[in-house]
Amino acid sequence: MKFIILAAVFAVAAANSYKAAEYAPKYEAPKYAPKYDAPKYEEVTYAAQPYSFGYDVQDKESYTDFDHSEKADEKVTTGSYRVALPDGRTQIVTYRADENGYTADVKYEGEAQYPEYEENQYKAAAYPAPAYPAPAYKAPAYKAPEYKAPSYPAPAYKAPSYPAPAYPAPAYKAPSYPAPAYKAPSYPAPAYKAPSYPAPAYSAPVYKAPAYPKY
Repeated sequence: MKFIILAAVFAVAAANSYKAAEYAPKYEAPKYAPKYDAPKYEEVTYAAQPYSFGYDVQDKESYTDFDHSEKADEKVTTGSYRVALPDGRTQIVTYRADENGYTADVKYEGEAQYPEYEENQYKAAAYPAPAYPAPAYKAPAYKAPEYKAPSYPAPAYKAPSYPAPAYPAPAYKAPSYPAPAYKAPSYPAPAYKAPSYPAPAYSAPVYKAPAYPKY
């Protein structure tokens, strides 16, 4: 029990010390922005006007039976409406609205009626089966057509006569070729001059003994 009380005290203290974070950006209007004075609107109040009305709606096809009447002066509004309910009762509501609020008095006239469901005793009508006499059709009499086959005469063709061709024997003459005459070519003997080489002159080598240094 003490733990619950302490937890409640801490919760209240935390709630009192909590401060919502300020995330809303701060917007400053630019220096060049024009300044406009916000328009001033004056609330217009109208004095209450007395009135009264009343209407009545009755439609048997849609089972609608309703009426409403109301009147009011500058301070009090009174009225009533009556409506026929589906169970056979009539609801009557009388109301009043003034500086103390809205009050209504609801009353019902008649007793609710709930008729028992009765099965439909409708009996389908009995219709005798129709008697249609069978139609009498007379078979049509068709006369066979008289068709005569056409007669075509046999064509008379004359056999063509072709003369036998005469081919003369070809006269072929053997060609005569003259014997070729070839002249042997004459080649002159080439004149070569023998080259003359002078005899080389060799001198005997002179050997000179080498000089060695003395140590």
